[in-house]
Amino acid sequence: MNIAIVGTGYVGLVSGACFAETGVNVTCVDVDAAKIERLKQGDIPIYEPGLDQLVMKNVKAGRLNFTTDLASVLNDQEIIFSAVGTPPDEDGSADLKYVLQVARTIGQNMTKYLVVVTKSTVPVGTARKVHDTIAEELAKRGVDIPFDVASNPEFLKEGNAIKDFMSPDRVVVGVDSEKAKKALSRLYKPFMMNNFRVIFMDIPSAEMTKYAANSMLATRISFMNDIANLCELVGADVNMVRAGIGSDTRIGRKFLYAGCGYGGSCFPKDVKALIKTADQNGYSMQVLKAVEQVNEYQKTILFEKLKKAYKGESLKGKTVAMWGLSFKPETDDMRESTALVMIDKLAEAGCTIRAYDPIAMDECKRRVGDKVIYCRDMYDAVLDADALLLLTEWKEFRLPTWGVIKKAMRRPLVIDGRNIFDTEELEEYEFEYHCIGK
Repeated sequence: MNIAIVGTGYVGLVSGACFAETGVNVTCVDVDAAKIERLKQGDIPIYEPGLDQLVMKNVKAGRLNFTTDLASVLNDQEIIFSAVGTPPDEDGSADLKYVLQVARTIGQNMTKYLVVVTKSTVPVGTARKVHDTIAEELAKRGVDIPFDVASNPEFLKEGNAIKDFMSPDRVVVGVDSEKAKKALSRLYKPFMMNNFRVIFMDIPSAEMTKYAANSMLATRISFMNDIANLCELVGADVNMVRAGIGSDTRIGRKFLYAGCGYGGSCFPKDVKALIKTADQNGYSMQVLKAVEQVNEYQKTILFEKLKKAYKGESLKGKTVAMWGLSFKPETDDMRESTALVMIDKLAEAGCTIRAYDPIAMDECKRRVGDKVIYCRDMYDAVLDADALLLLTEWKEFRLPTWGVIKKAMRRPLVIDGRNIFDTEELEEYEFEYHCIGK
């Protein structure tokens, strides 16, 4: 089976490599010639555990290829996936210009039946726009070539994307024809043989499912952060509360961890886009607007705790160590990360920032330049620090040598934004310790 995937970002490259691993012949397409050349040389432009080995394995096997020219390979394919970016506009809506450009290219060059699948996260109604764009280009050519449009949203977690793709909770596919369903059933047959669920539905429902899923997870996070902030005021422990409510099978334990806010490429963008979709249809998503407000506040909470620890004293001239820059572990992605908010606030307050992250240092340099001092390891970061802020729960941060850290710091103050440290252990070393929800 031959398929093409347009867009070699996070979703496109992971999907292409994983489909190739099941025996499909995959051509990945991108307009960025430099990126395509890097990929041909085995240089992976994103960090995702195991992805480089998977790409190289399937390139060598001849199942995974890269090109900048969609038109030249279009008619060798059975299915075309559109996995290009949908960045948010200033009003929060998803920008579909790249998605529709792919549709135009397909309409201008196709010569046989194709199934065109939107893999990008797109608002409800996008598949119809893609269909109309292709049909418009075919009409301009004066040809009548049958085609179908389908929706196949991704549910990949950064840092665990390959496992998520190869062993999915579910695969959601929106179709409006039996011919498209048959083609996509054949593509996903290896997954169905392993008893994974492929859920076929109408296209608008598939488009909505992606936004609804991410918005629900974002809601759980903001809800627990709201509860955590109240726990601090009334003397409760959010970890105990989480254990109590998480044992209820109607609620479950996942995504109930309090912290210093969510980030990344999905949750913030998708919440904004769903709010905007509702606004455009005359409805207000009150819950999601609150979710967004809570999260924006939560990204500032470590700075507020730092100010409180210094009891009104100016932070100007203070040295603050930051552990973690990426929005979550096992990725170098800093999009919408709490670290970016904290860097701005600390810099504005006149602090010197000493930062360390196992993977995201280069990405941070690209984004903020010399606003921070980039340290060689977690212990270098705390040298002469007046406070240590934990922002990302990388595994290597979980069991530090506190005795060494205390000697290195000017003031033994730890503010834990992910609740990963042991309160009693820090008290033994006479640290001042603050976390979320206690």
